[in-house]
Amino acid sequence: MSVSTAATPAALAPPADAPLPVLGRDVSVPLVTGGEVAYAALDYAASAPALQRVWDDVAAYAPYYGSVHRGAGYLSQLSTDLFESSRRTIAAFLGCRADDQVVFTRSTTDSLNLLAAALPADCQVFVYETEHHASLLPWRDAQVAYLDAPRTPARAVEILERALADRDPHGPALVCVTGASNVTGELWPVKELAAAAHAHGARIVLDAAQLAPHHPVDITELDVDWVAFSGHKLYAPFGSGVLAGRADWLRAAEPYLAGGGASRTVARRADGGVDVDWHTTAARHEAGSPNVIGVHSIASACKALTEAGFDRLVAREQELVSRVRVGLAEVPEVRVLSLFGDDAPRVGVLSFVVRGWNSSHFAAALSAEYGIGVRDGLFCAHPLVRTLLGGDPQEAGECGAPESGPGERPLNAIRVSFGAGTPDEHIERFLRAVGELVRGGARWTYRTEDGRCVPDRGAAQV
Repeated sequence: MSVSTAATPAALAPPADAPLPVLGRDVSVPLVTGGEVAYAALDYAASAPALQRVWDDVAAYAPYYGSVHRGAGYLSQLSTDLFESSRRTIAAFLGCRADDQVVFTRSTTDSLNLLAAALPADCQVFVYETEHHASLLPWRDAQVAYLDAPRTPARAVEILERALADRDPHGPALVCVTGASNVTGELWPVKELAAAAHAHGARIVLDAAQLAPHHPVDITELDVDWVAFSGHKLYAPFGSGVLAGRADWLRAAEPYLAGGGASRTVARRADGGVDVDWHTTAARHEAGSPNVIGVHSIASACKALTEAGFDRLVAREQELVSRVRVGLAEVPEVRVLSLFGDDAPRVGVLSFVVRGWNSSHFAAALSAEYGIGVRDGLFCAHPLVRTLLGGDPQEAGECGAPESGPGERPLNAIRVSFGAGTPDEHIERFLRAVGELVRGGARWTYRTEDGRCVPDRGAAQV
């Protein structure tokens, strides 16, 4: 059974310099200074726009949507085939081992919470303070060691080796690490960290939320035990995520959710209770009606990225990274944030601060006056951003409500992120806008509204 993919209209072909077409590339947004401009989506690290290919595949399947598993009807059988073939496609995309399981979740956060619920008794968790909150916070029922921010990849390995060697008791352990920082975009030494973990009898889970959209991820080659990522960062924003990897801890754990689909048989006991025989496959942790469209969209994105050729995509993205780094370096007031050093390899994610500007104000001006969408704040990685900004006081700007606790000095930054759907013009406009704002200031006045810096629509133009 198969569903044919709708063809992409020629009118919606990607810009000549963007490798893959994405939705929203033809959307115009109003400028506070008058007129409209094509929206420059430079917040891929939060959620990447859907690939046109993904949207076409979803639209082609939608009329055939049916319940998954056990349905006797044609559409149910077709949907079941599509659901399970998507699992195989994603396993191949990740280079899974033969006995690995691919479990469908809602997101990276959901995937890591699932793994946290599957930890064996007395398992210790080791996680760097530099992690996204999705990796930092799920381990509430475990003994957690929070590792200090390393300033070199080699130091990251040293810190982990020492922590694992010194753990007491020397029982089961799990290391959680990102593949690419959602703040700096810097690549982490995943293979070396995996080797260190295994040498000390620990396992390792890779948070690939920021890595998978930009770089090949191969479980076997990296020798990690699990990989977690989200569809909405992989150009498939339809509410699904993935946890892929070793099956033993997942089989031994209680189902993440109890309900239909996770159970194989349910029978009443003589005492009035029920006995449940739970699945030992990925279905054990996929109770309820699954998000077939979300799963299909991830598989579609995996195919699109593979067919486009990661070598080509990575090379082109690195050209954009270099262009942004050089362009920002030409503005003395801009400081790009880095953990491993300015020359550290990174994906298309960079964060920076601008002397004399509150980051919320700067991001608001980029949006309102140039039609550029970036992100400001602490990026759900509060300890890391505070570490990176700790020695650099941020001057109060015109407005904005950066995230900070009582008595804490306000700290926030601006993040620009891009990928396979980003045309050159978006990068050029961003760099031009940064230079113009720093040299000439905002052309409009701004105020704080509901915690966000927004244009003051009632004010006269500056």
